[in-house]
Amino acid sequence: MPSIQSFQPISSQNAKVLILGSMPGSISLIARQYYANPQNAFWRIIAELLGFDFSAPYAERVAALKSARIALWDVLQSCTREGSLDARIARDTEVVNDFGAFFETHKHITHVFFNGATAEACFKRHVINNISNNTNKNVSNFANLAPRPLHYCRLPSTSPANAAMSLADKYQAWQKIIAPLSLLGIDKR
Repeated sequence: MPSIQSFQPISSQNAKVLILGSMPGSISLIARQYYANPQNAFWRIIAELLGFDFSAPYAERVAALKSARIALWDVLQSCTREGSLDARIARDTEVVNDFGAFFETHKHITHVFFNGATAEACFKRHVINNISNNTNKNVSNFANLAPRPLHYCRLPSTSPANAAMSLADKYQAWQKIIAPLSLLGIDKR
């Protein structure tokens, strides 16, 4: 199996919220767009929360995220995976993105939301667990950031593989993302 590479983050310097997936699926990798699989509920949910058309061109959806001070990225920079399912990621091939550098240049981020359990588990394994022992070169300066609390919250995966949850239930859970935005006066609902 060949190694697959994630994308650069979607972000602006004033981002307040970071949403993390694990690794783009096959359809997204081919399209070179986050959440390109039409069965993935991410854009439908975010569009409803932020008040834009989920079927708008990708560039407009990205602009809406940036305008709402939301950054979007994946925990993994690269890995080996057969197909699109997170369960098929070969753990020994996981390479984490450079969160030390990311948080150093995105100093306003206070909330990190995980799109599903795999993203959260990868972040904890590669970032949180490695801060104290400084074993991962991509998190080495993470602990030295300006003192600010980061609030973490796992949300239900928007993936079609998470079929146990309805779109309405996913939407209701994802409304948590609006709370930090409301504090900024970016009340989209």
